Amino acid sequence: MSGPPSQLIEIYLREVSFWHVANISWGCKLDPKLISELIESWRPETHIFHLSCGECTITLEDVQLQLGLPVDGSILIEPVQSADWGAIRYDFFGAIPDNIYGGRIEMGWL
Repeated sequence: MSGPPSQLIEIYLREVSFWHVANISWGCKLDPKLISELIESWRPETHIFHLSCGECTITLEDVQLQLGLPVDGSILIEPVQSADWGAIRYDFFGAIPDNIYGGRIEMGWL
């Protein structure tokens, strides 16, 4: 991420204790060789990394511990009563993102 998330969503991120996750990549330098190695060692059929030291998988608990996400409390889902997805996106994000791909939004947009 090149800069801080939009102020339009900062309030929501703070409200759900997710603000620190949006700032994780600040100051990090990615190692392209390491990323390439991880991509090549990933086996999507088993969801496991095959490394020279053995097999490794990432669990939800690992993600929770690494990102410091709270796992106690209410879940963040609700039934959708509207078929106007543009309005739903605007209500949730404060804007209508134009880079939604199959229900996913690029983290950089957030």
